[in-house]
Amino acid sequence: MKPFELLRARSVGYCVGAALAVWPLPLWAATGGSDTGAFQRALARGAFTALAASYGFGLVTSLTPCVYPMIAITVSVFGARETASRIHGALLSLTFVLGIVCLFAPLGVVSALVGRGFGAVLGDPPVVAAIALVFLGLSASLFGAFELALPPALNNRLAGLGGAGFGGAFLLGLMCGVVAAPCVGPFLFSLLGWIATTRNVALGSAAMASYGLGLGTLFFLVGAFAVNLPKAGAWMMGIKWLGGVALAYLALATLRDALPTDTVRKVVLPGALYGAAGIALLIVGVGLAAVHVAAERRRSPIARLSRPAKIASIAPAIIGLWVVLTWWQIRAPQLAWEATESTALARATSEGRPLLIDFGASWCGACKELERETFPDPRVRAEGARFVALHVDATNEDDPEVTRVRRKYGATEGLPVLLLLGSDGKEAFRFTEFVSPERLVRALVEVR
Repeated sequence: MKPFELLRARSVGYCVGAALAVWPLPLWAATGGSDTGAFQRALARGAFTALAASYGFGLVTSLTPCVYPMIAITVSVFGARETASRIHGALLSLTFVLGIVCLFAPLGVVSALVGRGFGAVLGDPPVVAAIALVFLGLSASLFGAFELALPPALNNRLAGLGGAGFGGAFLLGLMCGVVAAPCVGPFLFSLLGWIATTRNVALGSAAMASYGLGLGTLFFLVGAFAVNLPKAGAWMMGIKWLGGVALAYLALATLRDALPTDTVRKVVLPGALYGAAGIALLIVGVGLAAVHVAAERRRSPIARLSRPAKIASIAPAIIGLWVVLTWWQIRAPQLAWEATESTALARATSEGRPLLIDFGASWCGACKELERETFPDPRVRAEGARFVALHVDATNEDDPEVTRVRRKYGATEGLPVLLLLGSDGKEAFRFTEFVSPERLVRALVEVR
């Protein structure tokens, strides 16, 4: 059997789902929220968090029906399991993983280099709508609406490459990444976009390399230590379902994050009732999904319930997840923001108060993090009450008023930009990155 024959696109949907099945949730737990800027929010916590998340995504991908059944076969093809020396087997396996990394790492470099102005493009309504439609389409494929496929001729050509030895192992690793590209496409699509907005070549390439390492971990373990992996089973259908739900959530989150927070608050209020309703819906969806997975087991007495349970689980799970995560993000009170510079300046001058100016955009992950973690903090709101707060939405860079205000305050190079001006109108502090509540409070206290 050819090493990548089972990686055909009939299973592409499964792999797509697993790649994204859990990625919103671990970052939500780690960073206190979940949105389409999750990777940038991880960056705000430190490079290690972002790299660890990327590695985890790759590891999850390797557990899918698209990749998992091929691990032992692929390892046998380049000879790692047949070597007399475990050291030789480990080196062959390491070479295979290196091939995977060598495909993904350059993508991070290219994305960062071409990312100038990418963030502004992501703020355009047509682009936002297109991204949401892509996620919805991929979600539908996971739920069985249709299947994606690489051209058979390309599959056959890729399957003919490689072989035993170090050269074959490297080529197999490189081609594994190519053949699996349709499977991991949604994750890569999102991650490369975020790398482009960060414009960080080193971190971008490292994140993609970490993803490749995660994808190759099980291959290495099987080849280096002759590990026998558990058999594939109905549990993979659960991964597929999780992926479909996560992709649909991402579609809705993409639209949500392009809207002002005040608009979102008109749909989901910060009251506990909304959070409880979302949790109830999510529990119903997960319960029905459990029935679907149980019905997929061999000789299951409830096999006839698989499809009805899956269909019934989709809507409550997606809606419940969206409501819960959106409610979590907006539950805290906000600062009272002015929308125009003229109004804010007039108030600051007439009342003799200092001025806080926040330059942000819907595509800026760190800006969203400020909105969801720093500004709602009780200590920030208490000390910030002395200030006149002005929010400048720089999503539309073609707006002449936005351009004028950004130039006036020297906030033209990137976002976020957070300025603190004293009551005399002089700039006291400038922040050009995510600012923790503790750090911002210390600055606010010093401004008079």
